[in-house]
Amino acid sequence: MVIPVHDVNPARRTPYVTYALIAASVLVFLLTPGAAGAASGESHVAQLCQLHAFMDHYAAIPREMIHGQLPRLVPTGQVGTGEAGPGCVMGVPGYDKSPALSVVTAMFLHGGWLHLLGNMLFLLIFGNNVEDRMGHVRFALFYLVCGYAASYGFALLNADSGDPLIGASGAIAGVLGAYLVLYPKARVWVLVPFLIFLPLRLPAWIVLGFWFGLQAVYSSGHGVEAGTGTVAYAAHVVGFVAGMLLAWPLKAGTPPPPEPGSLLFGRRARHRQAW
Repeated sequence: MVIPVHDVNPARRTPYVTYALIAASVLVFLLTPGAAGAASGESHVAQLCQLHAFMDHYAAIPREMIHGQLPRLVPTGQVGTGEAGPGCVMGVPGYDKSPALSVVTAMFLHGGWLHLLGNMLFLLIFGNNVEDRMGHVRFALFYLVCGYAASYGFALLNADSGDPLIGASGAIAGVLGAYLVLYPKARVWVLVPFLIFLPLRLPAWIVLGFWFGLQAVYSSGHGVEAGTGTVAYAAHVVGFVAGMLLAWPLKAGTPPPPEPGSLLFGRRARHRQAW
């Protein structure tokens, strides 16, 4: 897998929504029970029980989304001791949960530092240009719609699953799909792991096309949730396609990115772009 680090495609305006999404995701992760333990490698039973309770409350769960089947018993966050040793206490939910709204909260939950930082890196690199083209409000709505499409697309394929679906990957996949439609010739600096990390500047259609191809191949297997240590590849595929379709009407009026050898970068490039 190539790792993108920068795109040669300056934006005209500050991507406030992209920055806000990144800040909110980081803040929620830091406030998630067990986040500090995950960073230090700790895995105490108390932390795990609190994390399970938190995820059951705020994560999107396919069985709840499709069938509306809310569990009668959920982890309470407390630790009990049984014949098999310490474990999480189960009890009647002390909250009301809307499966549809849980899709929104789940988009800001992440299973670990690598999960969070990987998603935020892709959003930072590709989100600013898509937001620049769509505008702040339309980009926020676009991000939300792609997240819903990815989550429900995955839930339809795993309608009986009770495992939590978390992460912004589906919405960010929509951003990648939009970027591919709007800026296929933009150059992206990537690191390619080959003995060492080799820096290469490749067209966006190669970088994002390769990424989408991997997701499509992996989704043909058993794609399951990131919250259980695996990845919801099918959600990535659905989100990517949704992003492409939603961005397609904007393709005709999108100014091309600057040529790689041009001096028109930064502020000068922004002033030369036209709508």
